[in-house]
Amino acid sequence: MKLKVYTDGASRGNPGPSGAGGVIFGPDGTILEEISEYLGIATNNVAEYQALRLTLERASKLELKSVEVFMDSRLVVEQVTGRWKINNENLKLINNQIQDILPHFKDISFNHIYRNLNKHADSLANRAINGVQGNKNDTSMD
Repeated sequence: MKLKVYTDGASRGNPGPSGAGGVIFGPDGTILEEISEYLGIATNNVAEYQALRLTLERASKLELKSVEVFMDSRLVVEQVTGRWKINNENLKLINNQIQDILPHFKDISFNHIYRNLNKHADSLANRAINGVQGNKNDTSMD
């Protein structure tokens, strides 16, 4: 039985006001958790990484140990899995935090998906920015 996890980061400007969004679905498709957190001023890549970190932290506290992650950031998917090198020091630090969370899962996979398949997590990331800015325009700059 696998948890399905969708994450997305949004940044209005690069860098700019940023948010992290995540959705954790149970094996039956019900929403177990939603994450929507304002990150302050950050680049889009930092927002994507932080969204993954925050969502995996939350998923690690749930009982199921098998997780399938879906994100629209190919960069993060490829770097977290070790297929691509990480040159940016900030991203290396967040990646190290993510790597520390991974042993909590018995089975975990990472999948790159198209942005239009990640609308729920995207809306949560934008909601976090909107809550701070008081802006009702749900468009991300990623």
